[in-house]
Amino acid sequence: MSQTPDLSLAIWRKSSRSGANGACVEVAAHAGVIGVRDSKNLGGAVLAFNSDEWHAFVLGVKSGSLAATL
Repeated sequence: MSQTPDLSLAIWRKSSRSGANGACVEVAAHAGVIGVRDSKNLGGAVLAFNSDEWHAFVLGVKSGSLAATL
């Protein structure tokens, strides 16, 4: 089991394209870790990526290969 990174000093930010409905995520980079969290639950779970994982995630989102099917 990997250790949870300490992101307590991280500066979290939301996209400027975030809507007013509160359904947003926040992203922070700190100490070699990129964290993603739910903006409505600041004390909740955080997804943590290293730089290679984050790059692959962003490329997947941009290419549409991570699009959900409902």
